[in-house]
Amino acid sequence: MRVLAAMSGGVDSAVAAARAAEAGHDVTGIHLALSRNPKSYRTGARGCCTIEDANDARRAADVIGIPFYVWDLSDRFHEDVVEDFVSEYAAGRTPNPCLRCNEKIKFAAVLDRAVALGFDAVATGHYAQLRTAADGTIEMHRARDMAKDQSYVLGVLTQEQLAHSLFPLGDTPKPEIRAEAERRGIAVAAKPDSHDICFISDGDTGGWLSEKLGSSEIGVNRSGSIVSTDGETLGTHEGSWRYTIGQRRGLKIGTPAADGQPRYVLDIEPVSGTVTVGPRSALAVAGLSAIRPRWCGAVPDGPLECTVQLRAHGDEHRAVVLVDGDQLSVDLLDPASGIAPGQAVVVYHGSRVVGSATISATRRAA
Repeated sequence: MRVLAAMSGGVDSAVAAARAAEAGHDVTGIHLALSRNPKSYRTGARGCCTIEDANDARRAADVIGIPFYVWDLSDRFHEDVVEDFVSEYAAGRTPNPCLRCNEKIKFAAVLDRAVALGFDAVATGHYAQLRTAADGTIEMHRARDMAKDQSYVLGVLTQEQLAHSLFPLGDTPKPEIRAEAERRGIAVAAKPDSHDICFISDGDTGGWLSEKLGSSEIGVNRSGSIVSTDGETLGTHEGSWRYTIGQRRGLKIGTPAADGQPRYVLDIEPVSGTVTVGPRSALAVAGLSAIRPRWCGAVPDGPLECTVQLRAHGDEHRAVVLVDGDQLSVDLLDPASGIAPGQAVVVYHGSRVVGSATISATRRAA
């Protein structure tokens, strides 16, 4: 089988490529250039979009003994991931750029090009497992190493995409992957995992968004009020994009709550710039609505008793999901806290990923 191995420059994707080659596949490695100015993205081991990451990927490919190329997808990445991230925050929502990158870049742009070039599958270093059901359906399940499980950000993959995907690491704990990389002579065996948002160079999301939105003409107020649940103005801010639902730190209100308890962000209204804060108890969510569903297999028929995950590496919550066309209604049997529109709700049946959708609204617990 001809396999295209997406190599980020980290240890996971390097070992995934090595395993694919060792399994007898005809493997070609690629690194995705996602910025025309790599210095504007994270440096060192904190990202996956730098020049040194490309060099690390090339060296790993040399050790494995496979051809290696760099694909420039910077324009597509900027449009589908970076601009989407900015517009979602401008609308008062909290997006997940890694999930969007998987949907639009790694398993759409890359996979489409790979198939067009005659490759049978794309292999990545994601931690998830694929299994073939009795009816031939390709199922995606959680990884063996739950601490590294990435099925949440892969929940956007369709059956057709899963049929052309390989996740060689899903059955192996992360420490064993590092040990294997060292045995294979791969130089990045001890390289730290990437984290945070790759296209925000210093990790200051609020400051980065201020540069993008502070002088924009898309209807975002530069400043606004911070109010209590009863409408009392408690302070002002310099951009609603600096806040997310559930945030406690950095509110800079000054006036303590009457009961002395901390306040949390409960709601963000981007048109007026109003940020509403209140007690932690008001963050409890008993249900939610979601849009733009993507199903890994068959669409659920009727109410589905399942579990849902609402954040990457977040807890699972027992739930009942009802599908109505392009919308989902989710009743949470285990209430969640601090859930924001824009986040993804990923539906599980046991360890199997059923699908994913974007949260459009939440319903507070009584």
